[in-house]
Amino acid sequence: MSEQIKKFLYLNRRAPYGTIYAWESLEVVLIGAAFDQKVSLAFVDDGVFEIVKGQDTSESGFKNFSPTYAALGDYDVNQLFVEKESLEERGLSIDDLMHLTWEDEDEDWAEKDSIRVVSRSELSEIMADQDVVFSF
Repeated sequence: MSEQIKKFLYLNRRAPYGTIYAWESLEVVLIGAAFDQKVSLAFVDDGVFEIVKGQDTSESGFKNFSPTYAALGDYDVNQLFVEKESLEERGLSIDDLMHLTWEDEDEDWAEKDSIRVVSRSELSEIMADQDVVFSF
């Protein structure tokens, strides 16, 4: 009897610095992916700031862990959902976000975008399709 792979969605709602939530989420995502879980991430509310490009934490005293998001594709984490309304409410667009990609081995290692901007209602449907949703 074969085990069915469960789908895990990590819902990131908080700003990247000032609390441990964003860093802990990223660590758990990488661990889950290393154990062949089907992992995806969603960024909503202030969580959208986690993947804003050009982060500079030098004056805050926090370590800038944002470059780690670029490694997600290497762990087969290639479904990153960003809630459109959260971006708009914060004056951001897709152009403000890091360019995160993965390589599709089925298409001769073609580089593909990992980030998909979705509406609040689309994200609700995506969440309903998951086996487990972790909120950070």
